[in-house]
Amino acid sequence: MKIGLALGGGGVRGLAHILVLEALDELGIRPGVISGTSMGAIIGALYASGISGREIRERIVRHLILKDDTWRDIIAKKNDLLKLVTAFSAEFPRGGFINPQGFFEYLFSEIRKRTFEELEIPLLVIAADYWTAEEIVFEADDLLPALQASMAVPGVFVPVSLGNRVLVDGGVVNQVPYDHLLERADFTIAVDVSRSRNPGKQDIPRPLEAVLGAFNIMQASALAERMKHRKPDIYVQPEIQGIRMLDFGKIEDVFLQAAPAIDLLREQLKGLENRTEGTAR
Repeated sequence: MKIGLALGGGGVRGLAHILVLEALDELGIRPGVISGTSMGAIIGALYASGISGREIRERIVRHLILKDDTWRDIIAKKNDLLKLVTAFSAEFPRGGFINPQGFFEYLFSEIRKRTFEELEIPLLVIAADYWTAEEIVFEADDLLPALQASMAVPGVFVPVSLGNRVLVDGGVVNQVPYDHLLERADFTIAVDVSRSRNPGKQDIPRPLEAVLGAFNIMQASALAERMKHRKPDIYVQPEIQGIRMLDFGKIEDVFLQAAPAIDLLREQLKGLENRTEGTAR
């Protein structure tokens, strides 16, 4: 049985995808094809390049200061922390708050693959054409430009000019791109890490938070409409609250809040183990 895995966008909340990959690895289930939007495309590319879920977690946390880190831990991470800090540069005039070129070049060195064809697992990366509003699907040729485009959140990252197109975050058109896997796989797993709403909260959001929050509402509405027509076989939606797109200091909270959904996923996947001949690592 060929498994299709769709990983959605959500900024730092997308690091919850790592727990999904760890669960698949533990059960010996290997996806036959992966699709990803924004952070989901980044995590999907790392995994498709041959890096395990646990290895991805280790590579991520060594670039962050965790709550339980001692001064000795921080000193040991010094070089990796500096690499991440210097990878970002502020850039306001060109339509985004952050120019992510340095970050993506750094990330690209972690993936160690230059093209889609070099990946161990086929990968589809979703972006959006800003001017035509078309969904753009990358699955061949250069990998880095596709990842840059897929994660170019409007108002946060600089849009990507590629060929004759101006591209932005794929979440604008397809937050959790499981639909591209329905005809490519026998069984589909979709992971939605979009922001959980808090109906009881009445605080006025800050301007950037309001823009990103409205963006998330539109994404959720479009996904709900798509789900009415055809659903994935397993839909994973961790309840992640109080964590904004760029709250990279809250990675431990992401893992903690996502854990119950991952436990449920494990139970759902246990019945799948015996049906996945040829998919085990």
